[in-house]
Amino acid sequence: MTMGSILVVDDEPDLRAVYELALVREGYDVDTAGTVSDARELLLKNQYQVMITDMRLPDGLGIELVRMVGENNRPEKCLVVTAYGSAENAVEALKAGAFDYLTKPVNLKQLRQIVATAIHIEGGGHAVAPNSAPGAKSPPPDAAVATRQLLGHSAVMQQVRNVIAKVAPTMAPVLVLGESGTGKELVAHAIHQSSHRADGPFIAVNCGAIPENLMEAEFFGYRKGAFTGANEDRAGLFASAANGTLFLDEIGELPLAMQAKLLRVIQERAVRPVGANIEEAVDVRIISATHRKLAEEVKKGRFRQDLFYRLNVIEVLVPPLRDRQGDIEEIAQYILQRICRESGLSAPPKLTPEALQALMSYGFPGNVRELENILHRAVALSNGVVITREDLSLVHAPGSASAAEPATHAEQMTEHVLAEAKNMPSLPVAPVVAAGAVLRSSDEPLPTNLSDHLDQIERGMLVRALEMHNFNRTAAAAQLGLTLRQIRYRMERLGIDVPESRDNDNAC
Repeated sequence: MTMGSILVVDDEPDLRAVYELALVREGYDVDTAGTVSDARELLLKNQYQVMITDMRLPDGLGIELVRMVGENNRPEKCLVVTAYGSAENAVEALKAGAFDYLTKPVNLKQLRQIVATAIHIEGGGHAVAPNSAPGAKSPPPDAAVATRQLLGHSAVMQQVRNVIAKVAPTMAPVLVLGESGTGKELVAHAIHQSSHRADGPFIAVNCGAIPENLMEAEFFGYRKGAFTGANEDRAGLFASAANGTLFLDEIGELPLAMQAKLLRVIQERAVRPVGANIEEAVDVRIISATHRKLAEEVKKGRFRQDLFYRLNVIEVLVPPLRDRQGDIEEIAQYILQRICRESGLSAPPKLTPEALQALMSYGFPGNVRELENILHRAVALSNGVVITREDLSLVHAPGSASAAEPATHAEQMTEHVLAEAKNMPSLPVAPVVAAGAVLRSSDEPLPTNLSDHLDQIERGMLVRALEMHNFNRTAAAAQLGLTLRQIRYRMERLGIDVPESRDNDNAC
């Protein structure tokens, strides 16, 4: 029994011979063609597990063959060979349904590895007989099962599930877009679980949380003695995600120098650990996510255009919670049940109709993450049986000063800043009502720059909290409900320095 059957399409006889020889030595049956028309004839007569095609052929484009395979629901996994640096061609091929791509000059070791992966997937983990019937392959993991963790039955969430089901079986890089707190990592994990890599590892990393001087070692690993403190070899994130998925959250936070190194890894499918002399092949699918508009970041020179093309093959847009209000009740019930389990409660408290209506009317600038925080607080404030509207402590609950008029995003931001200040001990502020009502009823002039105005408010709160705790950032962060990383970021952004004589935070 052969390892599988492969069709190689390339107009250069020497390259066809090289590919054929390399694959025959691995035990594959190989047919070759030099044109689109010759390849079509072979496809009409035979079934293959893999088709490898050059992008440019004398009588057309290899992508035409990829589309033919997809439109006729054929079983071939398509690998497209593109010229070095032609990211647009690779993106176009993957969007057309190609399983993967290779760049010239083709690395034969990489070719054998990708073909083996494609054959493995085609046969459900085993080689497939070359004369098997069209479409006779093991089904991919059930996407419906894998996406159960994505709660909600709204039309926008169903669209997200449909996109996941389409992109999961391929190797195409996916860029997950959405506001903070919408559940981008859950979407990435659902793609992984719906793919043929579901049995492999899913490694998630927040690119903004890794210090710049440690990024190369974290991503690529290092060898013993590579630097002070490197007492043993350590695998990087790419090696840890071998045969699985690497999820790069907040990809827009990567510095340009690291973007260039990441681009090379994606192109070459190999990493060189710090202190190593040779590169090591990696078989990893990359899913990235960001809340930033990367196309604008490219225009501003803060994100590499070539890396953007590599990552942005398929976009999955995760809707904000305010655009899926019909899902709020289901999500809230799920969160309450989880809080109940974690807290050891016998049964989760129930939302009163008024409380549920309050949630449905709220804008949720922090999305699902904010909903979870609200419910955690509400459970603590409730009588343990029911959660009332008052337990939620929502500024925009029905009946509040602003209920009759939708809040703008700026008003919601102001209210959150004031609400946090209200809850801080020893930081008294005036009673809080809707920000819009405050501004409309006040004789004070409106700020000419709302963003700067809000920054001044936030800066004042941070300084007061830091002074309260003798500039211990860990304690001040806990006071404000922030993580240490978040307060450090805000201090840097707002230009707040810690006096050397009062730096009591050893963690920084």
